[in-house]
Amino acid sequence: MDFALVVTLAFVASGLTLYSGFGLGTLLLPAFALFFPVPVAVAATGAVHLINNLFKGALLWRRADWPIVLRFGLPAVPAAVAGAWLLGSLGATGRLFSWDAAGRTFGPTAAGMAVGALMIAFALIELQPAFRRLRAPARLLPVGGLVTGFLGGLTGQQGALRSAFLLKSGMDAAGFIATGVMIAVLVDLSRMPTYLAAFAETGVALGTRDLAMIAAGTLAALAGALIGARHVEKVTIDIVRRIVAALMVLVGLALAAGVIG
Repeated sequence: MDFALVVTLAFVASGLTLYSGFGLGTLLLPAFALFFPVPVAVAATGAVHLINNLFKGALLWRRADWPIVLRFGLPAVPAAVAGAWLLGSLGATGRLFSWDAAGRTFGPTAAGMAVGALMIAFALIELQPAFRRLRAPARLLPVGGLVTGFLGGLTGQQGALRSAFLLKSGMDAAGFIATGVMIAVLVDLSRMPTYLAAFAETGVALGTRDLAMIAAGTLAALAGALIGARHVEKVTIDIVRRIVAALMVLVGLALAAGVIG
């Protein structure tokens, strides 16, 4: 049952993530957290996320808009590190309220509630016809990278914020997908040492079954990405916009409820 849950979530989420630019970590982390301590779950999710993005990058790098990757992605990397540092400096904040389910206690922080509400609002605005016609000027791409990178490091939801911004850059669906993947690779490479350090501090030794579960999740994610990439030409930017909006609402609700974050 545990293998089936991880494999199914990794496969489905990876396929959706290819189009939306986010979602794999959001869905996979809670699944791993059911079976591993949280620092181990974070490291395992980060490893699957990085390997999956590297695989998608190998499939799609030719379609990426490299000027946007560099102008948006390079500023996002140090900004994400700065946001994560600030989060660590601020320390954990208390929950506004709590609730129990499946033997676990959940509850949102003030930051999680605020970010979740904003993400839901942005998703609903994104679906408005007038808002769809807006485009982000090229000169603002580095600013967009800095802002989304910093807020992503602070909230852990960089992919959603990045995708919402890139939708305004005027790319077609294939360009949006490939460009988002390459930016995600840059960000993942920059934060992987943090994941590894958090895992090393736990002193937990993974057994054969644990490694097998992580490997199964990785292979399922690669399969989902491969199938998604084969259908990338059939996807329109309007479909991508709807997938992004739907996942932003899902992530926003999870943050506001304290399920993640």
